[in-house]
Amino acid sequence: MDNRLPTEFDVVVIGTGLPESILAAACSRSGQRVLHLDSRSYYGGNWASFSFSGLLSWLKEYQQNSDIGEESTAAWQDMIHETEEGITLRKKDETIQHTEVFCYASQDMDGNIEETDDLQKNPSWVASSTLIKPLDSACLSEEMHSLYVSSYEVPAKGTPENNGEVTDIAETLVKEENCGYKTYKHRVSDGAKDEIKPILEDNSDPPKRNRITYSQIVEEGRRFNIDLVSKLLYSQGLLIDLLIKSNVSRYAEFKNVTRILAFREGKVEQVPCSRADVFNSKELTMVEKRMLMKFLTFCLDYEQHPDEYQAFTQCSFSEYLKTKKLTPSLQHFVLHSIAMMSESSCTTIEGLKATKNFLQCLGKFGNTPFLFPLYGQGEIPQCFCRMCAVFGGIYCLRHKVQCLVVDKESGRCKAIIDHLGQRINAKYFIVEDSYLSEETCSNVQYEQISRAVLITDQSILKTDSDQQISILIVPPVEPGACAVRVTELCSSTMTCMKDTCLVHLTCSSSKTAREDLESVVKKLFTPYAETEIDKEELAKPRLLWALYFNMRDSSGVSRSSYNGLPSNVYVCTGPDCGLGNEHAVKQAETLFKEIFPSEEFCPPPPNPEDVFFDGDDKQPESLGANTIIIAQLESSEGSKNLESSEKHLQN
Repeated sequence: MDNRLPTEFDVVVIGTGLPESILAAACSRSGQRVLHLDSRSYYGGNWASFSFSGLLSWLKEYQQNSDIGEESTAAWQDMIHETEEGITLRKKDETIQHTEVFCYASQDMDGNIEETDDLQKNPSWVASSTLIKPLDSACLSEEMHSLYVSSYEVPAKGTPENNGEVTDIAETLVKEENCGYKTYKHRVSDGAKDEIKPILEDNSDPPKRNRITYSQIVEEGRRFNIDLVSKLLYSQGLLIDLLIKSNVSRYAEFKNVTRILAFREGKVEQVPCSRADVFNSKELTMVEKRMLMKFLTFCLDYEQHPDEYQAFTQCSFSEYLKTKKLTPSLQHFVLHSIAMMSESSCTTIEGLKATKNFLQCLGKFGNTPFLFPLYGQGEIPQCFCRMCAVFGGIYCLRHKVQCLVVDKESGRCKAIIDHLGQRINAKYFIVEDSYLSEETCSNVQYEQISRAVLITDQSILKTDSDQQISILIVPPVEPGACAVRVTELCSSTMTCMKDTCLVHLTCSSSKTAREDLESVVKKLFTPYAETEIDKEELAKPRLLWALYFNMRDSSGVSRSSYNGLPSNVYVCTGPDCGLGNEHAVKQAETLFKEIFPSEEFCPPPPNPEDVFFDGDDKQPESLGANTIIIAQLESSEGSKNLESSEKHLQN
């Protein structure tokens, strides 16, 4: 089978992250011939979403990530002419580090067992753990590579611990404290049918939880869509505006984030956002409600009242809030849950601007300012890839690029050479920064993002509905440390299986991800393997599975930091640590304007009646701005390329 591509394009895009995908769609929409490549086997790069098995494969891929073997790569040096030079690209992705995996869920028990809360006190039934070795990393010490996860064995059928009876559970003592006295139940088995016999029974039933086992998670793995980067869409943000303007929104579905939470004095509570929420809140006094509404009303048009904040422009936003006579609880809500800023690094102007942006996004699509895409954040890059393919873009995954070919005289890049030894020419080249070599990035200083992905058995704040999408900011304990952003997703987002929640934790890195985030995980969740759990811990969700990793943040790197880049090679950065996608959209639009200053960035799609095929007798004499003439494909090869692109996207 011939895998060779056409050799002439206007734009070659390397990497399928969000900014690259937006750029590819914009270029294709403006009539450019676009080739979009990725050496990975999936779309999205570090913006991707995976099923559970896909995530495990991704982890294994990083574990086995090594340089491309000489036998699988055609030599490119012989294809460089005397008047040219080659800039090699990186052969392996080094943007992910310090990866550690923990499994706390039992593997061997029946997942349909309903258990009372105190059943988890018996580790024989609940704490069987899977030991998963974290990936090797040069930055990790020997000790960091070992997992300290408690492991317990479930007694086998017919062992002395089961008193010789053939039963999954011979006898389990369960107790519940209720109204000052205790209710005891025991489970016995006659070898055929289990029966629960009350010894002293109370009228109220004890709380029950479904047991989620690791084997269930694996079996239901396709129901998970786990994002590598955790973000939300502001309802009036740049990405939503672009999706609507370009009509790419028709490729995706969204759900409104249902609530915003706060972590204060060791407890999780819901933050009132809208006017109705404020006045219906039982946590706020009437005086606090009036104070909060007065301050939020001011923030909506704070620019019109400079005398109110001009004297505090050099102060932090937290110091400014104290001058507004807000109570400590209101200051906490505004700073961490509405402005979503840190105490030390946020100025008064930044805080007021963030608060105004939050309030302006309220009520457009729901009761909070945020939207979440069904099936995960990784859907968004694929939506723009679909748009690019519709307008003729060609896609190839698992297609490595060995080098950029640069003309010595002009200093411009002329072509790329792929792993098959094929030379592909183009006018412009857009490259995700993870592909750039160590020599090119020798002067670059990167930030890091600490990430954790958790699977839990219930929400961190239980309500009547178990279908809640929540965002929580956990303030730092120590001054100068970073706050941790927690996003909790339910099964209706199509990101996790029924009776579980998928939780994302994100913060700027100061250490490894586990060191940065584990303290917050312990505050909010109870590991499944705990042997002694007090009453307060019982109310917390149980942690079933956890992944920690550090991701490189290159969003603050300027083009001048890279060495020896040709003028027609443009660099896109990876995900940033922010909640929204504004940086990616701004970067894509800025680069597009640099490349094609006279073209409109992702214009609205044409009406069907404005689309004409080349050679059609019914073409109008004068063409409108959105009229498109589509040239008939003269060979079956072009049809195959487009069909192949669409098949890739569907998969």
